[in-house]
Amino acid sequence: MNLEDLKKALYASYARDLCYPSVQKLWSEENKCFGMCTITALIVQDYFGGKLCKMKIGDTLHYFNWIDGEIDDFTASQFENKIEYENYQIAYRKQVLKIQNVKNRYDLLKERVVRFLLSLLDLKVHQCIKCEGLVEKFPEDATVFLGINNDIVLIGEAPANNGWRKSHMLWRDVNGKLLPSGVVLQKLFDIIGKNILETTFLESVKCFPLERKNLKTCSSHCKSIMLEQLKILNPKLVITLGEFPTRNLLNFKFEKFLDVVGNLYEVENYKVLPIYHPSPISPKSYSGNLPIFEALKEMHLDE
Repeated sequence: MNLEDLKKALYASYARDLCYPSVQKLWSEENKCFGMCTITALIVQDYFGGKLCKMKIGDTLHYFNWIDGEIDDFTASQFENKIEYENYQIAYRKQVLKIQNVKNRYDLLKERVVRFLLSLLDLKVHQCIKCEGLVEKFPEDATVFLGINNDIVLIGEAPANNGWRKSHMLWRDVNGKLLPSGVVLQKLFDIIGKNILETTFLESVKCFPLERKNLKTCSSHCKSIMLEQLKILNPKLVITLGEFPTRNLLNFKFEKFLDVVGNLYEVENYKVLPIYHPSPISPKSYSGNLPIFEALKEMHLDE
């Protein structure tokens, strides 16, 4: 994803309900950027860093970004006249996000942007022919289950042929009953005060491999998509469920899963935490993960 991709996603997501409240009646499809500068600048900063800037244009307080020594103003087109970027100040996102109407609109815009960008990647998955004959293609559905936020992203191995990609019920069977792996994982998530049914989830492999021997080949083809998904989701923590997704994501080789499980790694600017797979078949699904989640509780991911 680059700045142009993000701009397309933002423009596709703008709507009247996201406009600054006092001027919502003036918003139109012809001027989609109108009243969007604050929440737009915050999202641009999410993905590309830099500084959040503000300045007065007439009576209007306008926000934009300073990235790698250059001004990036995604919403400049809302103004009729060319903007002279003088006498601007640095703004601080924590203070800006304390304003409730800004926080509410930012959250809503971010969700729409994420869904738009992920849908473009899903299209790539559906059109991919690299694993032709090795996998069963799923219907043209989402390959990421979005939670209430993306602070934590869980990465599994590959879709089950009767799993959530067809049932659309994460961690549940076709009758809606919580699966044994889900029961174990929820007990662990209780420790950190999270709900697995509200936690974002994706897999290393995007289609259903017809044989397990195809997993490695398929995951190598899907890795670039997975990394793009993570870039869009921008999580505070990635938890890999078991050995396969851990080997697929970590950028170094290891001999035994025991050597890496429970350790925190930096991959593509994300914190990655490998854990034992929560399946009850594994003797360490709960007991082995318990100290990992006790330590995770102290990380304060909500801050």
